Amino acid sequence: MNTTRITPCTIADLHTLQDIAINAYGDHYLYLWYDGGMWYIDRCFSDAALQRELADENTAFFLIYDQAELVGYLKLNIHQALEGGASEQEALELERLYLTKAASGKGIGREAVAFAKEYALQMGKKVVWLKAMDSSKSVDFYEQAGFAKCGTHTLDFEQMKPEFRGMHIMKLAL
Repeated sequence: MNTTRITPCTIADLHTLQDIAINAYGDHYLYLWYDGGMWYIDRCFSDAALQRELADENTAFFLIYDQAELVGYLKLNIHQALEGGASEQEALELERLYLTKAASGKGIGREAVAFAKEYALQMGKKVVWLKAMDSSKSVDFYEQAGFAKCGTHTLDFEQMKPEFRGMHIMKLAL
């Protein structure tokens, strides 16, 4: 039985989104940073940052529930070109898929990726793409979901430990 529910997130859900974003990020990524992730959390999950992103018509946020429990969120950039690969009319970026540690390994991530693919198809997209940390298990997860590596990217965050700045750019043709 499918117990995963994915619902649109609006400005009214700002603090719910903020709480799950900080909790899920904290479960998986604090080791990347010299400051334990505080700079990144403030940069990406502050009230002002989330308000700006939620107001962006090109961005869609979704809350992910397992039964009644909020376990993660999804951020999609609806019209985001894949450099050298697809125009903004053709491509959708899966920018963030964050789940709590307790929700990991239960198939919820697969359902969220399937949701993102279906959303992209409804938008008439031909490609879904993303960036995944080259040091994380997420690369294997996305490859199992049908994504293929198509490039690399290096983050330029001074607060991030250099050995963790590398990313794979991955795409999935629809």
